[in-house]
Amino acid sequence: MCPSYLATKDEKDVTRGRARVLQEAVNGTLVGGLDAPEVRESLDLCLSCKACSSDCPAGVDIAQYKSEVLHRTYRGKLRPVDHYSLGWLPRWGRLAGLAPRLVNGLLSWRPLAKAVLWAGGMDTRRTVPAFAEIPFRTWWRRGSASHGVPGASPDTLPGRPVTVSKPKVVLWTDSFSDAFDPGVPQAAVTVLRAAGYDVVVPDEQACCGLTWISTGQLDGARKRLGDLLSVLGPYAVNGIPIVGLEPSCTAVLRSDLLDLFPDDPRAKAVAGATHTLAQLLTGPDTAPSDDAGWTVPDLSDVRAVVQPHCHQHAVMGFRAEEKLLTDAGATIKTLAGCCGLAGNFGMQKGHYDVSVKVAEASLLPALAEAEEGDVYLADGFSCRTQADQLAGVKGTSLAELLAARL
Repeated sequence: MCPSYLATKDEKDVTRGRARVLQEAVNGTLVGGLDAPEVRESLDLCLSCKACSSDCPAGVDIAQYKSEVLHRTYRGKLRPVDHYSLGWLPRWGRLAGLAPRLVNGLLSWRPLAKAVLWAGGMDTRRTVPAFAEIPFRTWWRRGSASHGVPGASPDTLPGRPVTVSKPKVVLWTDSFSDAFDPGVPQAAVTVLRAAGYDVVVPDEQACCGLTWISTGQLDGARKRLGDLLSVLGPYAVNGIPIVGLEPSCTAVLRSDLLDLFPDDPRAKAVAGATHTLAQLLTGPDTAPSDDAGWTVPDLSDVRAVVQPHCHQHAVMGFRAEEKLLTDAGATIKTLAGCCGLAGNFGMQKGHYDVSVKVAEASLLPALAEAEEGDVYLADGFSCRTQADQLAGVKGTSLAELLAARL
């Protein structure tokens, strides 16, 4: 069921209502076509969560339609300011990475932060997440240069004997993990190496263009995904698995990439090679070999409130994660429904109240009912941000949970 409809109970916000409006806009019944105000009103509260693509019996992906409508509406025109502030977020993250302490210090002054939010078309009740003082890719390069963890495998250090070849795996670091939460990919490196993999982090940045897609900047998304195919394509076509950590970005490689590059064999190879961490560790063709001596850490003392990301629910599914957690002994409460932030949606001006209302349907009550010591487990950066900003609860990722128990 559409999260915004659950929040508003307005027929225009259900999948059926949005599909009907779009149908009338396309067939000429609605005056103004896709530029009609009814179309903008109908799509405004779509969280682009993609739940409809898997939950709707007809498999209607309103998020995809919304991106296409925004693309056609603003092609060659000046866009809303939040399309630049949020739609170009990876750019701002890389810029902030040049002087993260300075940027964080400036934004810690609330009057300035509110001015930045207002100027960027965002709700001033939100806060700007802190940028990582050392982005993951910087951390990785420094480790590689010093021939120590994280960049170089200990088995290839000078003076070490060459050991049996390990299966390679590409750790693909998205813009959110790199710029905001590098502890997640750092933990993934630890887990993957413990499981017997040779971890590869490509030298070139590979952005999936998610924020360009969600704001309807499809030409920009194609450019970034074209660059990504140049980076990840050679690994995929040679049978090397790719691990994605941010579910929304991973879903782009599994779904949107094929839609935007339907005739490119590299796109099919990358989509087929891309896995979540749990899928890699439990997959029949990708799981650690018996020689690796890997066992999932004991999680029998873990009680967790688990928030599956909407895009993961819709595209990859959450069965591998649930199986890994329960087989390791964890007691989990898996939430159904969206966290309410949904990437850029909950940050945009005019969406805050609905974003909170959506969170009140499942996330916030579960966090309020959690006992002391319970873990809030969410691989989605937006899910962790929502819990932090609305409930003061710090979340953790699956990679961090496993790494801490090795």
